[in-house]
Amino acid sequence: MIENKRNLVNILGVPVDNIEMGEALDLIEKFILELDDIRCRVVYTPNPEMIMKAQEDKELMEILNDSDLNVPDGIGVVIASRLLNQPLKARVAGYDLMMEIIKLCHKKGYSICFLGGSPGVAEEAKRRIQEQFKGIKVTGAYHGYYPPDYEEVLLQEINIKAPDVLFVGMGVPKQEKWIQKYKGELYSGVCMAVGGSIDVLAGKVKRAPKIFQRLGLEWLYRLITQPWRYKRMLALPRFMMRILNERKRVMK
Repeated sequence: MIENKRNLVNILGVPVDNIEMGEALDLIEKFILELDDIRCRVVYTPNPEMIMKAQEDKELMEILNDSDLNVPDGIGVVIASRLLNQPLKARVAGYDLMMEIIKLCHKKGYSICFLGGSPGVAEEAKRRIQEQFKGIKVTGAYHGYYPPDYEEVLLQEINIKAPDVLFVGMGVPKQEKWIQKYKGELYSGVCMAVGGSIDVLAGKVKRAPKIFQRLGLEWLYRLITQPWRYKRMLALPRFMMRILNERKRVMK
């Protein structure tokens, strides 16, 4: 059994691991190599929007507090940690971590599986990854729009091939609740919630240009290119207001 002594920062009740990309990747490989007899290990990627959802969704908050690794996805989380005088080492973007895991699996011979996106998206992501990383083991690709009565069959199909890493992209909080429900039944070392990253892998959605990524402005790029997301983006100023109020409280 792995003793995961975590260095955690509390962001509005959500524990976020104070960890860099390399450290996160090393820990995930340990999870793969030392399978838990009870359940697979779970990885989530809290960003301001997810943290704000957790303020209103008690189940999501409990799930995030029951994870094995919560990486700080979003510059807003890093800024918040500094305002709360608990500075995180770095931002660990979920998409970047997923790609590093894929590279690790290709190099070491570990297997991966995709679950999520609309019909055809996971299959296209699988095709592109196999084209980019020759010989990588992709055990399956399943979309996230299956009927409820297919769920047990889906679980059995995934478990028959027992991927070392299962990437689940169903959106927040559906993906986290799916993982929480089945983490005790999955024959995988790691299950990671990846949001819309499977769409990016499949080429359905473009990631923000590097300059936006470096400046921590991926949210702005998404707002410019997908203006219908503006209601979701309102979580960002609400998040910062909550952080500033929390700062005042703890500084008293």
